[in-house]
Amino acid sequence: MSEIVPDDKDWTWTLERTCPDCGFDARAVEGADIASLVTAYTTPWTDVLARPETATRPDPATWSPLEYACHVRDVCDLFADRLQLMLDEDGARFANWDQDATAVESRYAAQSPSVVASEIPVAAARLSAAYAGVSGSDWERRGLRSNGAEFTVLTLGRYGLHDLAHHLWDVRA
Repeated sequence: MSEIVPDDKDWTWTLERTCPDCGFDARAVEGADIASLVTAYTTPWTDVLARPETATRPDPATWSPLEYACHVRDVCDLFADRLQLMLDEDGARFANWDQDATAVESRYAAQSPSVVASEIPVAAARLSAAYAGVSGSDWERRGLRSNGAEFTVLTLGRYGLHDLAHHLWDVRA
């Protein structure tokens, strides 16, 4: 299987304008809606992972739906961890996460679609519950990504939602 070209783009611009590909507008998302939107953007993966071609890449340089699904599961876990870190420590610093290295090391392409389909709702429920518990001034707590990008609890949630929405668009779900 060919190597995926690493995605080294800075996607934080999606917090300031609508994504021209998937149409997601982070600015329109209220904090109180993040928890339910996590569920809405992860529920379709059960059907995606039931597709006969779910493990097939559309071209050598693009992840298969299975690989995207593994990434979505891991994004939910990562964002739940980062949210908790921000709630525990205002100004938290996030360790670097190389999504492409994770895909290779975790063997995304070789994972079982049915297992991943059972893991996504668990990871999504964890992230959803974490956001459902946010209130008051906690929405403004801050965190810093390893590249210096700064987020509030609210903007981290919006940024994560774009990732979830965009990957549904990637697999045309």
